Amino acid sequence: MTEQTKLLLFTGSYATAEDSGVQVFAFDGEAGGTLERLDTAAGLTNPTFVNVDPSGLKLYAIGEKRSEEGGKEGEVITFAIDPENGKLTELARITTMPSAGAGQTTTCNINRDADSRYLVVCSYHGGSVGVLKLDAAGLPEKLTDTAQHTGRGVLPGQDRPHPHSAIFSPDERFLFVCDLGLDLIRSYRLNKEAGTLEAVQDIKLKDGAGPRHFVFHQDGKSAYVINELDSTVTSFLYDAETGNLQTAATVSTLPDGQAADGNSCAEIAFSKDGKYLYGSNRGHDSIVVYAVDAETAGLTLVEHVSTRGGHPRHFCITPDGAYLIVANRDGNNLVVFSLDPASGRLAFTGHTAELTKPVCVMPAVFPA
Repeated sequence: MTEQTKLLLFTGSYATAEDSGVQVFAFDGEAGGTLERLDTAAGLTNPTFVNVDPSGLKLYAIGEKRSEEGGKEGEVITFAIDPENGKLTELARITTMPSAGAGQTTTCNINRDADSRYLVVCSYHGGSVGVLKLDAAGLPEKLTDTAQHTGRGVLPGQDRPHPHSAIFSPDERFLFVCDLGLDLIRSYRLNKEAGTLEAVQDIKLKDGAGPRHFVFHQDGKSAYVINELDSTVTSFLYDAETGNLQTAATVSTLPDGQAADGNSCAEIAFSKDGKYLYGSNRGHDSIVVYAVDAETAGLTLVEHVSTRGGHPRHFCITPDGAYLIVANRDGNNLVVFSLDPASGRLAFTGHTAELTKPVCVMPAVFPA
């Protein structure tokens, strides 16, 4: 007998502390991709990214708060998840990286290692990456290290570093941080005994590219970054032994002849089998679909699909690979598409959910 499971979606939004910034939905693929809101959580300011630990029944959401000196600093709010009804119970809060004076160290991204020993957060405005140790109960215990980036890029919006995401290599020997402000991906080693970061190397991208989010192919032999500022995807061949990324190709995320002005890119993700790669365009308001040559890291355009809402800040692909769900910030909605595994193409299912300014959607499977 096949074990019954249920899929829950966890969203983060731009929100005041009085709003419901985090929401939980039940997703039913057998019913064609329906969404049912199960719970909401208020009391968080701008919980714009979340991380789900289904085995530990934990949800980690970033937020922001005022420091005593008038600055803005990030925090992590930990919730317990009741998988039966999707209810969230707040367990703990901890400041991520304290701000100095009136400075700003709010975070834009949160990730977790496979052993649930550490959280890694990125401060876009503070130009830094922070490591937080988790205790045996899965609660953030303390900040163990901060890596500060320095320098600037060539565009006005690149006047300082802007780390936007931190992604572990498949074997977790390296951590790759996309810095939109410096046009580079910086790799680190995370010393799990000391909880410290050791910089390894910088992978430079084209001036003005603005690398944002990063993903590895399932075979671990290539990696891909979506560049926010020039609307491109750059692919790399990956050497797992050295952690080196060798640039393979750079392709536009937009249709032929479409200027990048007025568009910026956001999320990137693979189909379950790794044959297709997806990226989101904000401005063109579309998902771009590529066929992937895993041997060469080559990308071939398949199609562009309207997201049926403005500013697709984030999207996810369900663990079974059958659906893609878009969070449209300016459309104030989640939009569900079916995903054809043979062609990689997307089709609108007719199912949506309304919520205010969603900017992150994360799926997780739980026992039914």
